Amino acid sequence: MSTTPPFEEKLDFKRILPIFVIVMVDLLALTVIIPLLPLYAVTFGADPLTIGLLTMSYPLFQLIGGPALGGLSDRVGRRPVLIISQIGTFIGLLMLSFSGALWVLFLSRILDGFTGGNIVAAQAAITDSTTDRTRAQGLGLIGAAFGLGFVLGPAIAGVSLAMSGNDFRVPALIAAAFSLTSIILTSVWFKETLSEERRGQHAANREGIIARLRRALRIPGVGVLLALMFAQQTVFGGVEALLALFTLNRLGMSAADNALVFVFVGVILVAVQGKYIGPWSRRYGERKLILGGLLLLSVGVGLTATTPNVPVPWYNQAERTSELQTRGTPSESSLTLVTTTSVPLPTDTHNGALGLAWLLIAMVPTTLGAGILSPSINSLISKSVGPTETGGALGASSSMNSLANVIAPLAGGALFQFGGSSAPFFVGAVVLLGLYVVSQPRLPKPIAAIA
Repeated sequence: MSTTPPFEEKLDFKRILPIFVIVMVDLLALTVIIPLLPLYAVTFGADPLTIGLLTMSYPLFQLIGGPALGGLSDRVGRRPVLIISQIGTFIGLLMLSFSGALWVLFLSRILDGFTGGNIVAAQAAITDSTTDRTRAQGLGLIGAAFGLGFVLGPAIAGVSLAMSGNDFRVPALIAAAFSLTSIILTSVWFKETLSEERRGQHAANREGIIARLRRALRIPGVGVLLALMFAQQTVFGGVEALLALFTLNRLGMSAADNALVFVFVGVILVAVQGKYIGPWSRRYGERKLILGGLLLLSVGVGLTATTPNVPVPWYNQAERTSELQTRGTPSESSLTLVTTTSVPLPTDTHNGALGLAWLLIAMVPTTLGAGILSPSINSLISKSVGPTETGGALGASSSMNSLANVIAPLAGGALFQFGGSSAPFFVGAVVLLGLYVVSQPRLPKPIAAIA
């Protein structure tokens, strides 16, 4: 007797492709400026704490504006909210390109963050365009776009900085060009995914961060996973926010040099989350991966903290000082140099490859740990709750991730300024090692395993 195989529903790539391309271009606009922003702020005389505040401003205002724009997209549709968000990003990047003072940098990041509902609206559009069976695959494309963006964006930044003599305005203008492209693509290619009769149906279901956390913390075992999500993102977010300042202080590296390090990190992240996390999860299980990720991330940031103070072979102190002369009006700066700030440059009397080699080796366990932890924690959360609680628990996890992105730059910047360049990494390593020890007996077991 022959049996007819069950119908396998497939993702409609033609419908999803415009959303994927638009998100990809949006993310390039974001990731191009990541390696240069801290050193760009240094040219305006900013100290590490101020740079931490600057880096914090984007996720903070995204946390404020994102839910509002998401709710607006439920009422008026995805397309207008995407365009509004992209216009805000475009204006913010233009302001970044032509900044003449530090407060303009702050204003540009605040505007970009507050209108940064691009990803929220894009995720909602994918939800509109998929079914229950194809939704995970569709949303996975957003993750793929993030991975590609974090490889290509820093690479573009590095090339543009190298070709322009480390002129920070050039990659910022390139990022603005990507943003303008995304506006054009959305205007002429993107078709509205939320029909008029469906608008407003989901607005009542949106919960604030506090409500999400309270609901999730009532579920046994989820609290420790949310704490781990917050801790690992705080540590790794601090690495991302402060790496350029750390390598400037310890290795004399420029923004272009740092862009290449970010590419290296991005390639590892893409490999781990795009290829290996699935097989590893099936082979070892989420609990072992979480513990292994904590240990790897702790070792990695600890090794980063002990990077030898050996500047890269091509470092020249006079040239780096000239690149980072404080901008502003003559009355404000009088050509005050970065060496008068709390981010001192190394001398160039004992250059070599040891420091850079050590840093790249340290980035391997750091990135492996970070790449393993987030998906493994979310996977174990989803397996530790009932079907009706999954969405709320994962929403709480996303909220912890967002809060960590706000706190990490500020806490890291303060530790950097008052404790030295290694302090944020040492503290992060100790915290993660402590969590590794404490969390072993407290990690929940999947419901299926308990049954």
